[in-house]
Amino acid sequence: MVSTYRVAVLGARGVGKSAIVRQFLYNEFSEVCVPTTARRLYLPAVVMNGHVHDLQILDFPPISTFPVNTLQEWADACCRGLRSVHAYILVYDICCFDSFEYVKTIRQQILETRVIGTSETPIIIVGNKRDLQRGRVIPRWNVSHLVRKTWKCGYVECSAKYNWHILLLFSELLKGGACARCKHVHAALRFQGALLCVCDAHCAVIGSQIKNQGVFSLVSVQCVGSVPALRGKGFPTGPAC
Repeated sequence: MVSTYRVAVLGARGVGKSAIVRQFLYNEFSEVCVPTTARRLYLPAVVMNGHVHDLQILDFPPISTFPVNTLQEWADACCRGLRSVHAYILVYDICCFDSFEYVKTIRQQILETRVIGTSETPIIIVGNKRDLQRGRVIPRWNVSHLVRKTWKCGYVECSAKYNWHILLLFSELLKGGACARCKHVHAALRFQGALLCVCDAHCAVIGSQIKNQGVFSLVSVQCVGSVPALRGKGFPTGPAC
């Protein structure tokens, strides 16, 4: 049975959220930052533990406010589909304090606009640019403690440039999300520390594909352009930030 899992990726300008997505899907990174100006949809098919999952990864441009209702959501083309996803990935730059404040604001708005009585949508906070560790503005322990203990969200640090913890992020996202949806447990995803080795996921990145070693594999990718878009328009021409 094939399941569909929709994920929204949000973050301030220049944090590398689109670079994370493209590193996961295409195993590529560019030093040239192209700002995301329109919503982009990626449709990878993923095999995990023998089960096929159709991921819908929605890469959104920076938004000023989270839509409070469906009317507001569909009034802005950049926000369409934002309220109906199964999980949120909120990305910040560990070297930029303002980008973390942006994540705090968006997370709070997501919670405030959630429909009463519905299950809680998982939110994962991702600290990108770990390769620039010396420029960190907030100690990792402080962020991790706030996110996990107070916010009850998952927390991962990664490097889109060096493909560090990218695979771990999406494999744990899928495992945690599927568990929450099937077993109706608390949807907050908790990771066993952001310093886990990627090899613990028993996966290896080879070329532009993820080679399956019995746990997790990426079998196909399709990119659908900004809204409105037609299926099959091809891949984007350059990595966005």
